[in-house]
Amino acid sequence: MSVSVIVLAAGQGTRMRSGSAKVLEEAAGRTLLAWVLAALGDIGAEDLSIVVGHDADAVRRHCPDGASVVEQVPQNGTGHAASIGISGLASTTGTVLVVPGDMPLIRTESLERLIDLHHEVDAAATVLSVDLDEPTGYGRIIRSNGVVTAIVEEKDATDAQRQVTEVNTSVYAFDLELLADALARVRNDNAQGEYYLTDVIGLLAAGDHPIAALRVDAEQGIGVNTHRDLATAAAVLRGRINDALLESGVWMLDPQRVYVDASATVEPGVKLYPETYLRGSSSVAAGAEIGPNVQLTNTSVGRGAKVQQAVAISAEIGDRALVGPFAYLRPGAVLREGSKVGTFVEVKASDIGEGSKVPHLSYIGDTTIGTSSNVGAGTVTVNYDGFAKNRTIIGNNVRIGSDTMLVAPVTVGDDAFTGAGSVITKDVPPGALAIERSAQKNVEGYATKRQQRAEGDEG
Repeated sequence: MSVSVIVLAAGQGTRMRSGSAKVLEEAAGRTLLAWVLAALGDIGAEDLSIVVGHDADAVRRHCPDGASVVEQVPQNGTGHAASIGISGLASTTGTVLVVPGDMPLIRTESLERLIDLHHEVDAAATVLSVDLDEPTGYGRIIRSNGVVTAIVEEKDATDAQRQVTEVNTSVYAFDLELLADALARVRNDNAQGEYYLTDVIGLLAAGDHPIAALRVDAEQGIGVNTHRDLATAAAVLRGRINDALLESGVWMLDPQRVYVDASATVEPGVKLYPETYLRGSSSVAAGAEIGPNVQLTNTSVGRGAKVQQAVAISAEIGDRALVGPFAYLRPGAVLREGSKVGTFVEVKASDIGEGSKVPHLSYIGDTTIGTSSNVGAGTVTVNYDGFAKNRTIIGNNVRIGSDTMLVAPVTVGDDAFTGAGSVITKDVPPGALAIERSAQKNVEGYATKRQQRAEGDEG
């Protein structure tokens, strides 16, 4: 039997006070909407309608190709939103799954079970429900002799109904034709003055149409309405990601202090230490060790590399490379196999060759370094002349002396040396030693003369 899907993604999320659409808030590297769409990805839906409203253009940009995106204007409640969603479907019959766009913890298998139950009992509607110790704020599932007869919103519930702990998750499977008919009969005479999708359950039950309910673990019923909800959901998602990584063979000293986005990849055999953040499309190959205190964003790390106390953005760290502590790799930084970027080193738009080292206290920008070269402490590639960025080329087997200023554009040839404290403004031929220093002058007796001058000033 065909299955269609309506995703309700029109809400603003006023309690979050963020100004953007609620479904675009992020948790563990994905928007809330993306988490919902990921859960829907394997259920075999033939028709997808996404209802947008607040910040509609931004939400549209996050909708998948092939989805029908329809706008709810004005936003008159979930029942009105579902009616708008139906208008975006090509189907007019079969089963329709209705899912809020702000429920990132829903699991694919629960959606599949919901659909299976709906078909097994030939229900007009099947509700996904959870039991909560503290159900305040949620619509209550009302049963008579165990059969679902209605869903009552918190603001419209009686004192007795508020004692019910089985609550609505706002995830449903409906017979599409019966849903459309019932929505046409929903009224807005309630505390909110809105058209509730939950009222459809009562209308269908009153018409002797069978209503079913599937209870799942309470975790999946968490919707995001506040930043506290968002933090709770994000923590659960991180836990799921880390559990999967641990099962796959990734080692973590303290999983509660490792933060891996859903879009990042970590191979078995990796070691992750506390306060490691793997964001965006970051990838870590087998045998690498990351952390403690590392933030990688859209950065790849090769096999056997070690990164500690470092920040890297859009960088490439090669096999067996060493980074940190206290290193900063900016976009375009490429570290080849066995290279090293050490303590208090910043690298930007530069290629550090195989086996080359920049051990400490240096800035390397817009630079290409060959193989097996060493850059001494305090070295700066002076890449900006006030108008344009210029490139520095350092060859193979080069030794750059400490506190060297390489004023780009400049090339240091293979096997060359620079003397410590030099300002290099001209190309250095292969095998040469470049020294640029003023003559040293020693002023004899300077300390005594200084002390005498100071005593004279005091007198």
